[in-house]
This record gives sequence, structure tokens and C-alpha cells, in this order.
Amino acid sequence: MPPKRLLAAALTVAAIAAGTSAATAAPVVTTTNPITSSFADTFADPSIIQGRDGYWYAYATSDPLVANGPFGLMHMARTKDFSSWEYLGTVFNDQTKPSWAAPGSFFWAPDIRYFDGHYVMYFTVTDTLANPGGDPAIGVATAPAPGGPWTATSGPVVAPRPDGNGGYLGTIDPAMLTAADGKRYLYYGGFYGGISVTELSADGMHAVGTPTQVTIGDRYEGSYVVYRDGWYYFMGSSMNCCAGPTTGYSVFAGRSRSPRGPFLDADGAALTDSRVGGTTVITQNGNRWIGPGHHAFITDAAGQDHIVYHAIDRNQSWLTTPFGINRRPMLIDNIDWIDGWPRTNAGAGPSENPVAAPTTGSALGIDSTDPAAGLLGATRQSGDALGGPTATLSGAAQTRQSAPGGSLRVEADVKLGSSFTTVLGNQVVATVANNRLTVTAGRRTSSVNLPADFDRTQWNKLSVQVSGSTVTARLNDAGLGDVYGEAQLAVPGLELKSAPVRWLGSAEVDNLTVRSVAKPVGKMVAVPRTGKLLAGDDFNRPLGADWSWIRKDDKATVADGKLSWPLENADLTGKSNNAGLLLHSTPAGDRWIAETKLHLDTGQGDVRNYQQAGMIAYLNDDDFARLGSVAIWKTRQTEYGRELVARPSDGATSYGAAAIGRSAPTLWMRLAYHKNAAGEHVYRAGTSVDGKNWTWGASWVLPSAAKIGIYAHGEFAGANPPPVATFDYLHFYESR
Repeated sequence: MPPKRLLAAALTVAAIAAGTSAATAAPVVTTTNPITSSFADTFADPSIIQGRDGYWYAYATSDPLVANGPFGLMHMARTKDFSSWEYLGTVFNDQTKPSWAAPGSFFWAPDIRYFDGHYVMYFTVTDTLANPGGDPAIGVATAPAPGGPWTATSGPVVAPRPDGNGGYLGTIDPAMLTAADGKRYLYYGGFYGGISVTELSADGMHAVGTPTQVTIGDRYEGSYVVYRDGWYYFMGSSMNCCAGPTTGYSVFAGRSRSPRGPFLDADGAALTDSRVGGTTVITQNGNRWIGPGHHAFITDAAGQDHIVYHAIDRNQSWLTTPFGINRRPMLIDNIDWIDGWPRTNAGAGPSENPVAAPTTGSALGIDSTDPAAGLLGATRQSGDALGGPTATLSGAAQTRQSAPGGSLRVEADVKLGSSFTTVLGNQVVATVANNRLTVTAGRRTSSVNLPADFDRTQWNKLSVQVSGSTVTARLNDAGLGDVYGEAQLAVPGLELKSAPVRWLGSAEVDNLTVRSVAKPVGKMVAVPRTGKLLAGDDFNRPLGADWSWIRKDDKATVADGKLSWPLENADLTGKSNNAGLLLHSTPAGDRWIAETKLHLDTGQGDVRNYQQAGMIAYLNDDDFARLGSVAIWKTRQTEYGRELVARPSDGATSYGAAAIGRSAPTLWMRLAYHKNAAGEHVYRAGTSVDGKNWTWGASWVLPSAAKIGIYAHGEFAGANPPPVATFDYLHFYESR
């Protein structure tokens, strides 16, 4: 039936009574990070899915849940509202774990999916029987229900990959995607060898074809990919996951029209470049949480996206003793799509205070796990042991109450008949028929083909959403960013009216939710901005009294308005402490910005570990934050590192770093200083490749006010002649 005739039919359904007005909204449920604190101290590398029983199920890597607890073979927990949780036990035990895993293998980074009528989990096996000693591979297991029992396959879905030098590449951290081309893909890999994507067999159990590398090595791990508005967004975690109180893990994104890439960031830089790209999704902001990363995505009943991830409390960073197991609980925060890019809390980063929990369940008096009770024209079915009661819609049905006008989202698990239509506000029609997904509003229509082998008889997820003037209908596996088809319309002036939600055609429906759409956030949070110049040096004369040296390097010279400094073959981390530092006194006050302009050409694509130069906030040789343009193997990155004494008993130090923006031979750098509400000293880093457009990134907290300076060194920087770092100035500005 053509869309206009469907709309006319929907508007003239005479056998169904008119709906009543919408019910009063339920109280807002709140949650506070870390959300797993009721049952675990650590719940790392989380993934999450909504089961057909209405619970959200979360899975984590194989650490002990609490100090001195046993290692679990991956963990499971569930929640209905993200406020209270129930621990369910481990995915495997010694009898059910993969038979091809070596006895001492760990099981990391579960990735949960649902398709073909069962739950599918991909995971890292750190060591196999084929080459005992460390040959990571990707395993897969299936289960009839999200709580198991889980049955592992007889071999890996992605086998260990030899590196050609007697070792093995990092075949870790899987993430599956069902794409609009009808194929299933698996992303895997990490720092050693980069991340690749391979096509999977239709059942998802075997890698097929030739993999494509989508990131350069030494930058990303923990991948996750979602489809949105015609783009595939690759997201990966960068830097170190597990350095206790100096962990700088962060998540960055690139996007592509193809699931195989190339993935480019917001500035057009590729994730495969030597000067590697990546647009910030989440990084630490100076509160208690550091190292946010290895994440998953969910979309709630109100259409709000959320990032689920682990992070480390900088004041309680170890599960066991220092340099033991890191304490990495699970956190959740909003994802806001701003200018086409995912940003956590509009760029604010991890939250530490109570916030609204993801919206679950339905409005309009609908029990999402017994949907027939809230509908007219629907027949209650007993369903199955997993899903409970369902509703059969055949012919015409509608909600008993009217949905509110404005923005609205209707979502359900569906088994589809030959034709199924959803009508919102008596204005928007979304139809699945003839292997096509079509949306119509007024005279506008958008339609997409579904994959030729799309199986309408299996449970799939269907959502229809009106958000402002944008109409989106989407069919996918389980609402995890995958897609069989997405039809989207922009309808200027669209104002959705209050009316019952109506359906025509046939389908079995479970987990039905009708909700007003969460108000989108379209603007980033404020970032530091420079005011008037307070102090500084343009290097037009010899260094003055505001400067002081730590281990003076006579090769550093001031001439022609520049300070030129050949990189020292030295370093400042660990016990080395032999690098020179040139420090400047800082302005009075609790808020200012230091800035320098650096030229350092370290080439591209070759190994120059770890040539670097930049700025430093320095207390002493074992307590500092260092922002540098640095060569890390074949990449060129901006690294904002932190060193501190992690074990006072013997003075052992910990060093870790976050990445910020993109590197360039000429780079502008800033450190913005302020005191937080607790009176702590916070230094946030920013970089720019043109001196105008700034990327602000991670913050480190120091125990007292530091001196700001510059440095030029590298552990293996002893090239002949060494590269020369050239600084144009060091300025201090008011911070606005």
C-alpha cells in the first residue's frame, strides 16, 4: 500500500476509541558514578545490551570484582533502571571456558550482541593452546538468554596473528557491527599492529575475506563502531588504560561512509596517518575520574545516547597494592551529538555527582514488558521464557492514551509480518514492507532497501522518532548502533501533534516504549579562553630573572626572537631525571593560561622514540605534568603525561599520559590553570595547529601550584645532529 493511502487508512480507523490525554510523567530516576559500586569495586571494559525481559545486561573483563577476590571468567550483572544492580556471576567457569584457551589465559573485553535469535559474545583470549605463552585471539560464544548459559565455539573467530618476528600482534578487544550493506563486521586489535576490520560469516562465527587496517599502530585499542545519519563512527581508546593514579586513557572518534573506513576526524585527519587523527569523545576533566575509556554505547527509550565505560578514581586507583590490579569501575554518561560528533556531556567529560539515569520503560501507561495491556486492538501473547508476555498487532491498534506533541520516540522489539506501519501524531508514517523501510511526512518520503537476507521472522529492533523537524526510522539487531536500514527525513516546520500512536499491519511486539525525545544538546560546554597578556617572554633578549634552570643545557640559545634547543638525549620519567628544564615564574591569581608556539620536525612514519618538546607544569622530578609533541614509534602524537610517586614506601613513580588533538611540525600549546571546588590545582591542556582553533583535552591535578616551563628531550633522541626544538614565546594570559 502506498504511504499516502496508509496515512489515510490510519486516520480513519473508526473501530478504535479516541485516546485520553498523556499521563503525568514519572519521577526522574538518578544514578551516580560509579554505577557498579553496589556489587563490585572494578568492572572493566564493559559492554551492555537490553534483553527481551526488559533488563539491561552488562558484562566485564576477567578481573576480581573486589580486592583479594578470585579472578572471574568475565562478569555479568543486570539492572532495570540503572539505579540498582544485580550481580549474576561469571560468563564461563573452568568447565565451560573455551577448550582451545591455554590454562593460564585471561578473558578480556566482552562485546555483547543479539542476532539470529540468540545472544552472541565476542571476547579476547589472551593465550591459546596453539602457541602457549601469549598469542591472543578472538573467541565467540552464544547463549539463548543474556544471562547464559554461554557456549563457546570450538575455535577462535579470529586466530592469533604472527608478527613475523616470532611474536604475535595484539588480536584483542573485539567489537561487532551489522552494517547497512547486510554484512556483519568485526573490529579487533590494539596498539601492537593497529585495529583491523574483517567481514564475518552470516552467522557471525567465522572471519571471512581479507581484513582492512583502520588505525595506525601505537594509538588505539578498545574499538566500538556505531552507525548514525549515514556515517559509521569508529571510536577507540588511546594511551594507557592501567597506570593507576597517572592513567590517561581517553576515547577518540573518526567517521566514514563505509564500515571499512577510511575513518577521518572532524579536522579531516585519518586514524591511519602517522600524525594520527581523532576527535575527542571523552577525556578526564580534573574531577575524581581519570582514564575514561574502553566503552560501549546504548540508546535509551527517550532517544538519548549514553556512553558506558570504565574509569579510575585518582584517589583510590588500585584494587590491590600499588602497581597491582587497577581499580576500574563502570560509569555511564550522556553522549551529545554536536556538529556531527559524539561528545560526553557536551564535552564536559565524566560526571561524579547524581545525574538523570537513562530513560527506561514507557510512558502512556504502557508496561513495556507486557505491551498489550496498554494498547487497544492488540492481543496478549504468552511469549517465551526469555521475553515474557508480548503483544500481537494485526490489522489496526493504538495506544489507549494520546502521546504528547512535539518530539516523540516509539521503539520495540518486533517480529514483522509482510507489512507493518507506525503512525505518529497522525502526521508521520513509517512502514516496513516489500523489504523496504519508508518514512513519509506530508509530501516528503524517504526509503531504503533492507538487506536481501533480512529475516523479518526473527526479533529485531524498530524505532521511529520525531526530533524537532527530523524524522528517523531504523531497523537493527539490538539497538547498539548497528543498522539494517535507516530512513530519515528533514521536514522544515514539522510540529508533531498530540495523538494516539497507531499501528497497521501485523507484528509481534515486545519491550514497547513510547517516550518524549530527550532534548538534544547542540552546544559544547565552555572552554578556557585567553584574556589580556599578564607576563611572558618573546625571546628578544637574554633570559631574565623570571627564568630558572633545572640542569642547565648550554646548547639552548636565544637569538632572533626564538629560543632554539637541540633535543637532549635524556628523559625525566622514572629514575632517569637527567633532562634539562627551563622554568618561568607564574602570575598571581587562581586562573590563568600559559601558551607557547613550538616548531619541532620529527618527520613522519619512521621510529624516533621518544623525541619530544613542549611545556611542563613542574613541582619536582617526580611530580609534574608534561605536554609534548612526541614521536611514539611510527606515530607523531601530542601527549599530556603525568608522573607522581605512586608508592611512598620506596619512592616508586608512576607515569601515564593522555592524548590531545593532532600533532604538527608547528604546534601551539596551552596549559590552563585553575583551582577546583576542593582547592586543588588543576592544569588542563590544549593544542592548536594554526594558533586560532584550539582542541582542549585532559586535565591533571597537582598537589600544589607548579612552575611552568619548556623542555626538549627524548629517551632515544640522540640523533646526529639532534632535531632542534624552536620556541617563539612563552606567554601568560588571563583566563576568561
